[in-house]
Amino acid sequence: MEWRDEALVLGVRRHGETSVIAELMTREHGRHLGMVRSGRSRAMQPVLQPGNTVEATWRARIEEHLGLYAIEPLRLRTSELMASPQALHGVGLLSALLRLLPEREPHINLFEMASLIASRLHEGGLAPALMVRFEMAMLVELGFGLDLTECASTGAREDLVYVSPKSGRAVSRVAGEPWRDRLLPLPDFLMGDPSAPVAREAVAAGFRLTGFFLERDIFAPRGVGMPDARAAYLASF
Repeated sequence: MEWRDEALVLGVRRHGETSVIAELMTREHGRHLGMVRSGRSRAMQPVLQPGNTVEATWRARIEEHLGLYAIEPLRLRTSELMASPQALHGVGLLSALLRLLPEREPHINLFEMASLIASRLHEGGLAPALMVRFEMAMLVELGFGLDLTECASTGAREDLVYVSPKSGRAVSRVAGEPWRDRLLPLPDFLMGDPSAPVAREAVAAGFRLTGFFLERDIFAPRGVGMPDARAAYLASF
C-alpha cells in the first residue's frame, strides 16, 4: 500500500539507533504515524520539527502496519517559531489538541485550520484568537460542539452574550440576565469576522469558554488533565 499527502509535523520519538517514529497530521489521512529511517540524521532533524509542513509518502505491506515514511520539506517554520516563546507554546498546544483525534481518521477542516495557525503563530496579535477558534472546531469534530446560532431560551439570534454551561447553547442578554452569574460569557469575536483585531480580554474569555467544555467533556472523561502546553500558551500572550 502507498499514498502521498501533505502533512503537519506533530512530533517524533526515537526508534532504534538512527530512525524515528513520526507523528503527522495529514490532509487526507488524518493523524498518522510511520517510521522514518535515518530520521535522526543531520539532514532530517530540521525537517521533522513540530510545526513544519512536509510531503509524506507512506508505504506498508498491509494497511494495519506502522509503515515507512519518506519525507520531503514543504514549509519549514523552525526559525519563525524559535524567535517567539508564544509561538513555541502554540505549536505544543496544536499538537496536544490534534492528538485527541483517533488515528487515521480524516479531518480535513482541522488540518487546514492547524496549517493556517502554524503559519501565523509568530503573529502575537492574531494567533491567540485563531487558537480559540481552533479549540471550538475541535469540540465540534469530537462531538461536543457549541450551538451559538440562537438563544436556547427564546430562539432570538441577536445580542447573544452568554453560553449555558449545561447545554453548550447560546443565551441572549435579556434571557440570561437573571442567571448571568451561572452562565459563561460569549466573546463577540466568535460571532464575527475571524480576521478582525481582538482585544486580549476577549481572547482570554474565549479560552475560558472553550477550556470549560474541553476539560469537562474531553479531558476529564479520559482521566487526564488539560495539557501543560495550554497553560503555557495562555501565560504567554
